[in-house]
Amino acid sequence: MAKQSARTLPRPFALHWGSGRIVEEATYAGQHHEPSLQLMEFDDGSLSVRFCYYDHAGRFQRSPLIVSNDEVVGLKKALSDAPKLRALLRRMVS
Repeated sequence: MAKQSARTLPRPFALHWGSGRIVEEATYAGQHHEPSLQLMEFDDGSLSVRFCYYDHAGRFQRSPLIVSNDEVVGLKKALSDAPKLRALLRRMVS
């Protein structure tokens, strides 16, 4: 398994429809990639969750996120350090 990349928080993002900061992130270094769940806070105060992944060199990938059972367990553990993101995801599945 690869070593997890270190990314600073908060960090800025810019999309076609708005910009803001990634304020929380749960990530896990899996065998093939590093899946990441990110809490994005837009400049207008709205929140969104991004499901994405990075390669093992730390480069953001623009492909569908696919996670294995092991990665689900790893992301669950990583969410313990992201309380706002965890609460928003809990709303999605409850």
